[in-house]
Amino acid sequence: MYSFMGGGLFCAGVGNVLLIVSTATDYWMQYRHSSNYMHQGLWRYCTLSKCFIQTDGIAYWDATKAFMILSLLACFFGIIVGIMAFIHSSYFVRFDKTFTAGTLFFVSCFFVLLAMAIYTGATVNYYGRRYTSWRFSWSYIIGWVAVMLMFFSGIFYMCAYRMHECPRSTNSR
Repeated sequence: MYSFMGGGLFCAGVGNVLLIVSTATDYWMQYRHSSNYMHQGLWRYCTLSKCFIQTDGIAYWDATKAFMILSLLACFFGIIVGIMAFIHSSYFVRFDKTFTAGTLFFVSCFFVLLAMAIYTGATVNYYGRRYTSWRFSWSYIIGWVAVMLMFFSGIFYMCAYRMHECPRSTNSR
């Protein structure tokens, strides 16, 4: 049980770091505009050596930002509850911490999956028609890796919960 929880915490910790990096960096997409390479993230877009804050209130960027932040929060609270699952305390007796941590990791996975799906669909629809030379970049790819890590951390914690709830029979005949 503890090895599943440890694996889940490891995946969640790495996934949380990747979520922070993905959300904060400016390399979700790269494209060529007027023979200059440009790149943009959720918060800024950059040309040559200058970066500008995105002031456009484009709905899909706002939705992507919101879901990424919600995913970070769910993952952070999942890590806290996951660490608490290692501590045997008389407090929270009716509160199963392994199940709650696993659920929070699945919620985090769902939020980041929504963010990535919204960004992917809107970007392909919008930039695919306007620019011929564009591509998703490493911040975007890190977001998809974070989806997988959040999913696996949820799986690990649910396996730990099942092992705790359904102990094997020790009756020997």
